[in-house]
Parts: sequence; structure tokens; C-alpha cells
Amino acid sequence: MLIIASHNGAIGIADAMRALKSGASAMDAVEIGIRAVEANPDEHSVGYNGYPNILGELELDASIMDGRTLNSGAVALMRGFPYAVSVARQVMERKLPHVLLAGAGAERFAREIGAEQWDEMLTKEIRAVWRKRLAAVGATDWFERHSTETPAFTADTPLLDWVTLATDPERVKGTVNFIAIDGAGDIASGVSTSGWAWKYPGRIGDSPIIGAGNYADNRYGACACTGMGEMAIRAGTARSLVLYLQIGVSLPEAGRRAMSDLRDLGGDFIGGMNLVALSRDGEHAGFASEAGRTYIFQRAEMAAHEEVECETVAIPARWAGEARR
Repeated sequence: MLIIASHNGAIGIADAMRALKSGASAMDAVEIGIRAVEANPDEHSVGYNGYPNILGELELDASIMDGRTLNSGAVALMRGFPYAVSVARQVMERKLPHVLLAGAGAERFAREIGAEQWDEMLTKEIRAVWRKRLAAVGATDWFERHSTETPAFTADTPLLDWVTLATDPERVKGTVNFIAIDGAGDIASGVSTSGWAWKYPGRIGDSPIIGAGNYADNRYGACACTGMGEMAIRAGTARSLVLYLQIGVSLPEAGRRAMSDLRDLGGDFIGGMNLVALSRDGEHAGFASEAGRTYIFQRAEMAAHEEVECETVAIPARWAGEARR
């Protein structure tokens, strides 16, 4: 039995491993581990108290995948329900002929299944950070003209320029990844995120896209991503790493190739990326575009998880308009 996770999964990995050792499935362990991160108010890239979009709304994305059957479930742009990974799992297990539900449809489904709903998903502190960022890019007049904590955006307010200016490349990388192998040898993977800080409303990253930010296959292994999700969508990163394993490449080489595919992308917006991955025999690894990034792992015989450094595969960053900020 093995669990690997992005470094911010430390708050949930012990409970996830206890569940595995008690006979729970890899799917159960992944869900348990991610839920702990989704409820953590100090983690601003996942679940409750994550960084909101430009309108101050928290939109959550998540996916989970069963490596035994290749069944998967995902939600995107979901508001008001903190445990996005659990709703994603129910999309799969309620026998819907769908993989991904988004926006109002995901929220309707969450209410229908009785998912836990919270009235307030952001603390005053995070709202203050959002407000300060908007003011810094020219929205100050909105706050001066209105006494409320929220600027008077309307359906006709042009957001494009504000999003371009406000988007912070240092806050586009947050996600939690969990991958587990259970006592039966089954693999599961899961990803959850609140997405980019100050993103354009409706933006969907790689986290709920099976094959981009998340993929698991008992026959070969699994991969999950955190970073600039648009890059992983364009390259099909999680699936490509598993495909490299399928053709017989070693796990270290599969990770290097998947990261190199990202490095070869063109365009004006190229940022950071981190991958966690494992092979079907339990070998694990992490890969990052910046030195010093880490991931965590724990085996059943270990008293606690360990943190290890990812292998660095540099991806030169490009960020159009960066000089304007």
C-alpha cells in the first residue's frame, strides 16, 4: 500500500493511510486525503477559502479516477460545496452517463445527492486580499463609489483587461494531488483546486479534465498535475506520462518526457508545472519545472509520511504583459 501526494496533502495523508490499512479502497483513501485539504482554511488554492475569481466568487474544480475500471467523475465551476472531490466521485458512482458536470449543473447535482453545502466559502481575510488586488489594478474607484465590501460589477462590466492585469503567475499553481495503491493493488488518483487567483469567471483548468491533470490505470500507473493547467490541457500531460509507461519507458524517463512536452509548447503564457506519478509496481516520483519543489509519500509500514524533492526539468516561463504589473 502506498500514497503519494503534492506537499500540501500532508494534512490528509495520515488519515488516508489509516483508511487503507483498515481495508479501505484506493478510491476511499484519495477522497479522504483530499477532503482534509479542501476543508483547510490555510490552503488558498483548494476548496474552502481558496482564492476567488475576479468577481470574488469561489469556483471549485475536482476529479477522481479509478485505475481498475478507468471510470472517473469530475466537477468544475462549482460554488457553495466545499468537498468537490466527493461530488466528483458521486458523478461517477451514481451511474450518470457523464464524467464531468460544470457550473449550475454541478451545483444542482450536489444538492440532489445531499452534498454538504456551506453558506460562506471565503474568510474576511481572503476577501481583503482579493479587494486589495483589484484596487491595485485600477478598480479603486469602484470601491470608493460603493460602501459595500464588493465592487458593483454588473453583467456588462468589462472584465478582460482587469483579469489580464490582476492575474498573478505566482498564484496559478495551486492544486492538491493524491494517488493511492490499496491492498488489492488497485490504483486511484484525485485532484482538487480552486483554480487561478482572480481568474476570468468560467475558467476551467486541468484538474477536472481526465487525461490532462489526472489519470490512473492499474496496468501502468498514474499521474496528477499541479501548475498552469492550460499547459497540461494542451499537452494531455497526465495521460501522456502514463502512455510513456505503457510503451515501456521507466518512470523517471516518462516524467522527463512529459515535462519536455510542456517545455515545447508555444504561446505567450507558459508557467510552472509539477507532476506526481507512480508505476503499477509502486515506484514513485515527482517532477517540477522549478528547483526545490517537493512531494510526499507514505507506505503502510511507515509511521509517518516523508517529503522528498522533485526532479527538476526546467521550463522557461513566458508571461505576456508581465511588465505592466
